[in-house]
Amino acid sequence: MDNGPATRIMGVDPGVGATGFGVIEIGRDRLILYVGSGVLRPRRLQSFPQRIQQIYRGLCQQIDNFRPRLMAVESPFYAKNVKSALLLGQARGVAILAAAEAGLEVQEYSPLEVKQAVVGYGRAGKEQVQAMIRSLLNPSAELTADAADALAVALCLAHSLPWHISLRTFGPRR
Repeated sequence: MDNGPATRIMGVDPGVGATGFGVIEIGRDRLILYVGSGVLRPRRLQSFPQRIQQIYRGLCQQIDNFRPRLMAVESPFYAKNVKSALLLGQARGVAILAAAEAGLEVQEYSPLEVKQAVVGYGRAGKEQVQAMIRSLLNPSAELTADAADALAVALCLAHSLPWHISLRTFGPRR
């Protein structure tokens, strides 16, 4: 039975200081495989516009390298202060722009949704997320918290993909 081509998903954990990215692939057999991950770290001495530009260019380069079909981006749930929320929102916007420029469909998930999908508990800690990502994907490289979070966002989309496909195929009920 042919389940169609493999689907590659890029997850992004946006941040101005560090933007994590992670790429997984859902095979024809529905097995989810680790493809790659990393962290984009703009230089702290750069101006804010230069840092955002570096994140944008870095994500565009990773999209070119990995060729995902879909992108999942973590959306901010809360921030410590208004300035942090605005900066995070701009980093998130750059990630969405990079996806849009590449013609990728983008889904956004809150941290609560991501943790619920990956760990089974919406208030799981970063260490729990990292441990579950290592267990589920067996990545070939050591993962930073930002890369693990990005892979978790990609997994969240992978787990909800059958629902998205059925919604696209059959449309919403009226």
